[in-house]
Amino acid sequence: MAAPNQVPLNLHLTLELELMLLGYDIGSSSIKAALVNANTGATIGVVHSPHTEMNIFAAQPGWAEQDPEMWWQHICLATKKLLTLTGANPADIKGIGISYQMHGLVTVDKFGKALRPSIIWCDSRAVEIGEAAFERIGHEKCAEHHLNSPGNFTASKLKWVQTHEPAIYNEIDKIMLPGDYIAMRLTGEICTTISGLSEGVLWDFKQEKIAKLVLNDYEIDHSLIPNIQPTFSIQGTLTEEAAKATGLRAGIPVTYRAGDQPNNALSLNVLQPGEVAATGGTSGVVYGVVDKAVYDKEMRVNSFAHVNHTVDAPRIGVLLCINGAGILYSWMRQQVSLSDRKFSEMSQMADEVAVGSEDLRILPFGNGAERMLGNQNIGAHIHNLQLNTHTRAHMYRASLEGIGFSFVYGMRILQEMGLNMSAIRVGNDNLFQSKAFTETIATLTDSQIQVIETTGAVGAAKAAGVAVGVYSSLEEAMQNIHVISTYFPDTEKGKYEAAYDDWKRYLDKMCQP
Repeated sequence: MAAPNQVPLNLHLTLELELMLLGYDIGSSSIKAALVNANTGATIGVVHSPHTEMNIFAAQPGWAEQDPEMWWQHICLATKKLLTLTGANPADIKGIGISYQMHGLVTVDKFGKALRPSIIWCDSRAVEIGEAAFERIGHEKCAEHHLNSPGNFTASKLKWVQTHEPAIYNEIDKIMLPGDYIAMRLTGEICTTISGLSEGVLWDFKQEKIAKLVLNDYEIDHSLIPNIQPTFSIQGTLTEEAAKATGLRAGIPVTYRAGDQPNNALSLNVLQPGEVAATGGTSGVVYGVVDKAVYDKEMRVNSFAHVNHTVDAPRIGVLLCINGAGILYSWMRQQVSLSDRKFSEMSQMADEVAVGSEDLRILPFGNGAERMLGNQNIGAHIHNLQLNTHTRAHMYRASLEGIGFSFVYGMRILQEMGLNMSAIRVGNDNLFQSKAFTETIATLTDSQIQVIETTGAVGAAKAAGVAVGVYSSLEEAMQNIHVISTYFPDTEKGKYEAAYDDWKRYLDKMCQP
C-alpha cells in the first residue's frame, strides 16, 4: 500500500497517458487544433485546416464575411487530422477550449441555423452606425459604461442587419460571436461570456450587466443576447452528432472560450497588471493588462474584460488593433513574389536590405478602417518606389518595416495611457519570426521582446483544464512556457528613427481631411 499522500508510480504513468486537453483557434485564415499533455504542459500535436487560407468574401469595398459552416467543416477536418497525426484516443480528452476571431457577428434562427454569413472583425460597414450612436449616447457616458464607443463592433454590425436586412433580423433567435457558434455546434448549447460581450460593446462595466444603453439606442431586442457563462466553466458537453462529425467522443465538456487576443495573452502567460502581449497575424495586436477600467478618450485603442476579469479583481485588456498587418505580407507573397516562396525566404531576403529599405516606404492600411487612425480607411500605399534601385527584397523589407512602424505608432498611444512597454511577450507563429520586423519594434519602443513557443490553440487547450480540475488555478495551467529567444533594441537607434519619421510623414499626409 502506498504511503499517505503518495501516489503510486503506476498511477502517475496512467494519469500522464490519459490526461489530454484539446484547443481550437478559429482564425479568419485557418482553423488550428492542438492537443496538450495536461500533466507536463507539452504540446502533443498541432494542425490547421485548410492548407491554404480560408476565403473572405467582400461583396463591397470595406466588407468582409465568412460562412460559419465553413468554420465548422474545418473544425471537423482539423480534429480528424489531429487525431490521426497523434494517434490520440478521444476517450483520453478531458476538456475542450476555444479561441476565436473577435468582434464577429453570427445570427441564428430558432433551430440554430446561421441566417447569413458572419460579418467578421475586419468588416467596416458599421463604422458610421457606431459613430452616430456615440454622438447620441454621449462620448463620456459610452466611455464610462463600455470603455469604448459602439464603433464598428458586434452591436453596430447587428444594427446594420436590422436596418438593411429586416427580414433576416426578424428571424434571429440569438446572436453569437464566432466562438459561441462553434461551441453551439459542439454542444448544442447557446451561451456567451462577459469577456465576449465586452468585445462586442454589449457589456456595461459600470453596472456589471448586459449593455442596455447600446441595445436600447439601437432598438435591439435584449432577448437576442445568449445566456452568460463564466469563461472557465462547464459550458456544455459534446453531442453525439458533433462526436460523429469530429471523430471525438460524446460527453467531452467545453470548458473555456475567449476572443483570440485575450486568449493570445493568456497563452503567453500575460494575466496580471503590467504584462503585455503582442501578435502579428492577419491583423496586428498589442494587448496590455491593467487592474482598473481605463479608456482612451480618442477611442484609438479599446479596453475589454480580460479572461480572468472579475468584479472584485478587475483585469482589463487594453487592445491596440491594426487591421492592415500580416495581410500585407501575405499580399506581397501572392502578388509580388509570384512563386511558391515561403514567408521565411522572404524574410531572409528582407534581412539583406539595410534598415530603411533605401527610402522605400509602405503604409499597410489596406484591410478596412483603422481604429487608431480615427476609423479612417486610407488604404495601403507604396511611396518612393525607384525602379532602378528597389527589388523584391526591398519590397519585403519595406513591408515589414511599414507594419512594424504601424505597431510603434499605436504603441506610443498605449505608452501615453501609462502602459509599460519595457517587456513584451509574443508567439513564434507570426510576423515576430522576422528579425527585421521584431528588431524594428524593439528598437523604436526600447523594449525587450520575448518570443514564446506557443499558439492560441495550445493556450486554449491548457485553459480548458482549469474548469475540469486538471489544474488548481489558471496560473498553474500557464506556468510552463518556453522562451525561445529575446530581441533587444539595436544600439544604432538613429537609423530606425529616421526611417520611422519619414514613414510617419507619409501617414500624416494620407490622414489629412
